[in-house]
Amino acid sequence: MARNSSSRTLTFTLTIIIIIITIISSSHQPLALNHTPRFFGKFASSTSTIPSNSQPQFDFHYETKFFQQQLDHFSFSNLPTFPQRYLINTQNWVIGSGPIFLYCGNEGDILWFAQNTGFLWEIAPKFGAMVVFPEHRYYGESVPFGSKEEAYKNATTLGYLTAEQALADFAILVTDLKQNLSAIHCPVVLFGGSYGGMLAAWMRLKYPHIAVGALASSAPILQFEDIVPLETFYDIVSNDFKRESSTCFNYIKQSWDEIESKGQSSDGLELLTKTFKFCQKLKSTEELTDWLESAYSYLAMVNYPYPSEFMMPLPGHPIKEVCRRIDESPAGSSILDRIYEGANVYYNYTGEAKCFELDDDPHGLDGWNWQACTEMVMPMSCSKESSMFPPYEYNYSSFEEDCFKNFGVKPRPKWITTEFGGHNIHNALKNFGSNIIFSNGLLDPWSGGSVLQNISESIVSLVTEEGAHHIDLRASTENDPDWLVEQRATEIRLIQGWISDYHQTHKAVFDM
Repeated sequence: MARNSSSRTLTFTLTIIIIIITIISSSHQPLALNHTPRFFGKFASSTSTIPSNSQPQFDFHYETKFFQQQLDHFSFSNLPTFPQRYLINTQNWVIGSGPIFLYCGNEGDILWFAQNTGFLWEIAPKFGAMVVFPEHRYYGESVPFGSKEEAYKNATTLGYLTAEQALADFAILVTDLKQNLSAIHCPVVLFGGSYGGMLAAWMRLKYPHIAVGALASSAPILQFEDIVPLETFYDIVSNDFKRESSTCFNYIKQSWDEIESKGQSSDGLELLTKTFKFCQKLKSTEELTDWLESAYSYLAMVNYPYPSEFMMPLPGHPIKEVCRRIDESPAGSSILDRIYEGANVYYNYTGEAKCFELDDDPHGLDGWNWQACTEMVMPMSCSKESSMFPPYEYNYSSFEEDCFKNFGVKPRPKWITTEFGGHNIHNALKNFGSNIIFSNGLLDPWSGGSVLQNISESIVSLVTEEGAHHIDLRASTENDPDWLVEQRATEIRLIQGWISDYHQTHKAVFDM
């Protein structure tokens, strides 16, 4: 079943190390793709050293194992297998009856998600649960064809990187674990945040015989085709800034024309490079605008009420701090000087970086561009009136052209809604779905593409006005607001209900 087992320990401690990373240059990231933000940053700090009272400090243990997965679950070709990494903890598991908590791995290194999903680790002892974190294929160390270079070589080798294949991986793995760990009658509860939350919800729908329920946090399963207005994501980001300061909002809105104007002068790129303290000279104004757009979007995602280091070391309510620095810059400061001060909160809050390097992808997220160009097509636009971003109209033809240029494939924008649903979601799930929690915070720009209303007694939506990106899955802290404590308590109660119902049903069948 498993091989290459090793024991490790992770310590949840807020520490701060500055790895200031910026986005890929425009030659690698086409314009059409830039307006579909990734769930997680291409420039995020990956580790840390100064403890904080706002960050939990506790140890948890896991074993790292590998499971040989089929490359293609949906054909009978004799294809090579690949090693799928997964983290497992059975320390608190009640053998034979305790539930299995399975986190659906996202588009990155599974260790990163395990480190930032403290809620699951915290509640496992209360449930006597086994904890399993399987890694998503093509990410981290779960790479087919022997190496990342070979796996990412072309459309043929990348063709097995799909959500459907990933769900089948999870289903095969947990079935094997149940058979080999005397856990046949142990209920499986799925967890996931962001793309992982989408996978958790979809797996509950596709494999209801394998999992009894799913907690899908910040899962934008409706962010496809025209199910939600295309301006939704960037309008929410803009509103997050506007609610803190209309002056701040306006400075940002004015800055794009200022950047373009400055960049067109003879020494404009050099001046912009100095103003924003890049280590190497900018090649285009697009590099700078992408850098800023990404910072604002990720700030909205991680606008937590307490200090955190999920993307970067940041203060609590980071957008409030960004706007404070923009608005309170010294008299006579130019718009771009103000914008630099604001962006510095995201990229250099500790003040240790002397300049910003152009680097890429510390968490191994490269595969997302492929997924966005094939099935995870999430169209977005920026409105001229309500957005602080430059106006942008979604152009599918341009998007399709970029995808073909980069990968030699044409997107299938309607495939996800065909495979998993999305249109008329309330009636569809009410008729055939059950036991799914969709949790969202309205400060999170991805919330606009999620389920924000209860669908039935067992498919519920937990919405918090002040919540950000899957904040409920993060570890608890002494500074958690009451609404967050109550939200988690509700989730625990619902999960307890799923497990209780499962055991009652199983007992009735056994008695018969």
